[in-house]
Amino acid sequence: MKILVASDIHGSLSAAYALMTAVDRLGAEKLLLLGDLYYHGARNPLPEGYDPRGVAELLNQNAHRIIAVRGNCDSDVDLTVSDFEMAKEAWLFLGGKTIYATHGDRYDVDHLPKGKVDLLLYGHYHTGFIVERGGVLVANPGSTSLPKGGTKPSFLLLDEKEIKLYSLTGEIIAEHAL
Repeated sequence: MKILVASDIHGSLSAAYALMTAVDRLGAEKLLLLGDLYYHGARNPLPEGYDPRGVAELLNQNAHRIIAVRGNCDSDVDLTVSDFEMAKEAWLFLGGKTIYATHGDRYDVDHLPKGKVDLLLYGHYHTGFIVERGGVLVANPGSTSLPKGGTKPSFLLLDEKEIKLYSLTGEIIAEHAL
């Protein structure tokens, strides 16, 4: 199974369209969203193509394949316009690996969750990477619309064997075996 992982769309309809195109192009069966879907946040500029309602409509058309966790910019109102659940965290199991997904405002590369976790996925910081830390593989998909720290708009693709960080335009930035 292929799972595309994205975070921090922040209401950019153009980024959401590019993301859904990548889902289809890469053959992902599931789309794991790590929060901050609609609102741009008080610290961020308006992203290109800002249209939170349009993003909600596009994501709702794909609700059958979405797993989502709630980000710090996601409000109760956002839950009412989404045809999919937005939990605080998600546990997934893929290829014998235990995956913990969260937004990143609680756990991150420097604050790992306790217990058996093979892969920690989180967004929040708008910078994509894949690293190993304390016996745990840690990956951040970056932001599809508001990348920071000189990074490109990006997402992750994972399957039973590997995880890859892609730019939104399709370039492989980093990869690691699972």
